[in-house]
Amino acid sequence: MTRPTDIDVRPITEDEFPDWNRALNTGFLQSPVVAAEQLEARRRQFVPGRLLGAFDGDRCVATFRSFDQELTAVGGGLVGADAISNVTVTATHRRRGLLTRMMVQDLAAAKDRGDVVATLIAAEYPIYGRYGFGPATTMTEWTVDVPRAGLDPRRAAPEDGGRIDLVDGADVRKLGPELHERLRRAQPGAVGRAELWWEARTGVVQLNDTHWTEPYYALYRSADGEVEGMAAYRSDDRWGGAKQPLNTATVDWLLAVTPSAERALWRYLCSVDWITTVKSGWRAPDDLLPNLLPDPRAARITTQADWLWVRILDVVRALEARTYEGRGSLVLEVVDRGGLTGGRWRLEAGPDGASCAPTTESAHLVLDVAALAALWLGDEPALRLAALGRVREERAGAARVVDALLRTSRRPWCPDMF
Repeated sequence: MTRPTDIDVRPITEDEFPDWNRALNTGFLQSPVVAAEQLEARRRQFVPGRLLGAFDGDRCVATFRSFDQELTAVGGGLVGADAISNVTVTATHRRRGLLTRMMVQDLAAAKDRGDVVATLIAAEYPIYGRYGFGPATTMTEWTVDVPRAGLDPRRAAPEDGGRIDLVDGADVRKLGPELHERLRRAQPGAVGRAELWWEARTGVVQLNDTHWTEPYYALYRSADGEVEGMAAYRSDDRWGGAKQPLNTATVDWLLAVTPSAERALWRYLCSVDWITTVKSGWRAPDDLLPNLLPDPRAARITTQADWLWVRILDVVRALEARTYEGRGSLVLEVVDRGGLTGGRWRLEAGPDGASCAPTTESAHLVLDVAALAALWLGDEPALRLAALGRVREERAGAARVVDALLRTSRRPWCPDMF
């Protein structure tokens, strides 16, 4: 067996990109052979220095990619993020510290670049906490029993005078980016989308070896003609023995910048002829979907799990980037075993802004950087983390002060996989 120290961890060259992709597919249990058109599309994700590989001789045995991202903080401020993706270690080379070497190298570079946070979607829960990441948003998926929902199909039209039209991929590429930009600037936890995202979701390019079929695209316009919502969905073709339709509509994605648009799109999806089941796709845990139905029990939770993980790289800029509905002051002692952003900080925050600065004062609350990430977007209560032993109060009531400052009225949500 090759010694870990003999395995070279470094940024890949463009010539090594095909071998890197073979290792990537192998790690995700996909076909190791990457079709030429897929490889060409993936080359658009190649940024020199941001794709790392571990090489045993001339064979790539581990992969790691990061890229520039903007993450929406509470209140709509955008922070620079080091988005991490395509992390694999080939089964023959596990438990040799390859992920740790790639992660340490990437996070140090992100810190030097001035990124405020790092982000990722964790395929497995236990891995990333040891690198300072904490789960910062949650995802929920519902399966709706349409006949039970109680919606009147005769009242499927939008209630506010708006309209829904079916459009094609060209319309999505034209209208979708601006709509998403409006959504993500108002949604804590949302991230930006590159042009490649829209091309891959409308069949212009293929990044994976799955067979592409065009979905249906539903567009919602308000009464004054403004685009306020859009959804992509697919349907199967299944019938019961008595010629009864048993078709399922599966939502690929749904964007809505107003409650009217969100309600209208869900009602439309639950009113399509022959559709008896709607699968919602990945949604915010406080989505309007269950409770807009006359019988919310018709929407059964089929998936609920952590989604976006965040790693704070700059405590001061992260806490000053977001807004605060309440007013308060506290001293946080942040423990960072990775050595990137630990210290003791005084936070003074209120509706008119926040300041965060190093201090030698006694801490009110002690927490590690992963717990801070879970608190930062406003989803996780400090009181709950204290009960779990993941934060420690040095002053009685400190966790309640944190919750009064950091919790949000709507839960953060990341609509994207990356």
